[in-house]
Amino acid sequence: MEENRKIPAHVAIILDGNGRWAKAKGMPRNYGHMQGAKAVEDILVVARDMGIKYLTVYAFSTENWSRPETEVSALMTILRNYLKTSIKKSMKNNVRCRVIGERSKLSSDIQDAINELEEATARNTGLTFTIAINYGSRDEITRAVRKVASKVESGEIKAQDITEDMIAANLDTSFLPDPDLLIRTCNEQRISNFLLWQCAYTEFYYTPVAWPDFDKAELEKAVDSYNTRNRKFGGLKQDQV
Repeated sequence: MEENRKIPAHVAIILDGNGRWAKAKGMPRNYGHMQGAKAVEDILVVARDMGIKYLTVYAFSTENWSRPETEVSALMTILRNYLKTSIKKSMKNNVRCRVIGERSKLSSDIQDAINELEEATARNTGLTFTIAINYGSRDEITRAVRKVASKVESGEIKAQDITEDMIAANLDTSFLPDPDLLIRTCNEQRISNFLLWQCAYTEFYYTPVAWPDFDKAELEKAVDSYNTRNRKFGGLKQDQV
């Protein structure tokens, strides 16, 4: 399949299993999160080398704030460290970085680091790497609807002018094509409020492998599975659309 493998343009990943992976090794959950961050760095290079053009990862959801305060604090520390080192690595690898999600709840230093990372890599022309932080798809859609509703309220548009394209243009992901493939690790088989609008025709792939152990071989398995799918859009195969 190597020679004829069709590479999905946009791969989204729900990074699951860091805590369980650490527990199985007799280590604290935070150790799993640190190793999970390293796995993100590794898979980013693998995805780029495979020819994937867009990689989006679910790093921290709107629901994750309900986790123990010590774990949330540790996750924010890992995020801070990741953002600090990302500019140099992204420039070296010609990666464009973007962040989606509601930023207002994040600390000001993290918001500043996100802005700096996005600005520094904005002109890079390689893979677009998108990190979902304080992201929830229902929240995203709600915010998009509010933006459109305000335009109706101001008289800028009429209700009957609202289209799917208009709503999509007001989502956090307006700069991205919809995912071709969504991967979830650690054998969880649900979407967990991630890219609900965007995954209307996305292929899903579930693996029992916990995120810290997800490597090049596992990504290749996911892409090979994607290649066996008979993708259809409204009853039509992809090449008939």
